[in-house]
Amino acid sequence: MRAKSIIQQLTLSAAIMPMAIVALLAYLGSVIWTFKISLSNSRTLPTDTFVGMAQYSKLFENERWLLSLNNLAIYAIIFIAASMVIGFLLAVMIDQDVLGEGGLRTVFLYPYAMSFVATGLIWQWVLTPGIGIENAVREMGFPDFQFDWIIDQDKVIYTIVIATVWQTAGLVMAMMLAALRGIDDELWKAARLDGIPTWRVYFSIVLPMMKPTLATVFLLLATAAIKLFDSVVAMTQGGPGTASEVPAKFIMDHLFGRANIGLASAAAITMLVPVIAIAAPYWYARARSSV
Repeated sequence: MRAKSIIQQLTLSAAIMPMAIVALLAYLGSVIWTFKISLSNSRTLPTDTFVGMAQYSKLFENERWLLSLNNLAIYAIIFIAASMVIGFLLAVMIDQDVLGEGGLRTVFLYPYAMSFVATGLIWQWVLTPGIGIENAVREMGFPDFQFDWIIDQDKVIYTIVIATVWQTAGLVMAMMLAALRGIDDELWKAARLDGIPTWRVYFSIVLPMMKPTLATVFLLLATAAIKLFDSVVAMTQGGPGTASEVPAKFIMDHLFGRANIGLASAAAITMLVPVIAIAAPYWYARARSSV
């Protein structure tokens, strides 16, 4: 029996080995190559002229890059918090055995099935002054109503948050709902017998029990925030001016538009650091739990 189990494990390992090798070469190889380019003075084409950390110094002296980091920080904090809170509240609502649960789940999940480009274009129309929300409210009898965030340099980043939270909240809801459905009904019965308020049960008992799901959701949302690109391009093109610039757009612009692959590679490696910082504790916790 033990020999059969070993054979099955070897067979499974052999089956996934080609994919693992390709993934290792593709991802790790790309990272190493990008890091090598970031240490050179490459412009339109890669070169082997070593310049050390010069590209990184130039990167953090670039005002546009610093603005993109500031925008990303604002966006990530609000996007992650709003998506998790709204997704959790939607999951709690549906978990109450509401009428038409299947239809509600479909409605809430539908935005996530759309591409980020399509979402961006839809919300660009909805938020454009003179049409969309502004026009609809004015036709309801409020002629002085103004909603011009998408062309306001100080508020445009919040329009990106609105669009992307609308798209991702449904996915968060589905993951949270699955976790809620995995909680034993006996817990709720005991809480009712003890007279514990419902909100207290959620905060003191349910949410701590959902830690693995919350960690997974946070990791997904954090990585989605760091690689934000499509929605910004579709909605604002990084504007007005560079008010909604984000790191991914900065990288793509310098890689293809400005023919500066050395600086773009330095920016890409820099953005890899927070991804590793976010993912490493999660992977470590998973590895510890499986031991």
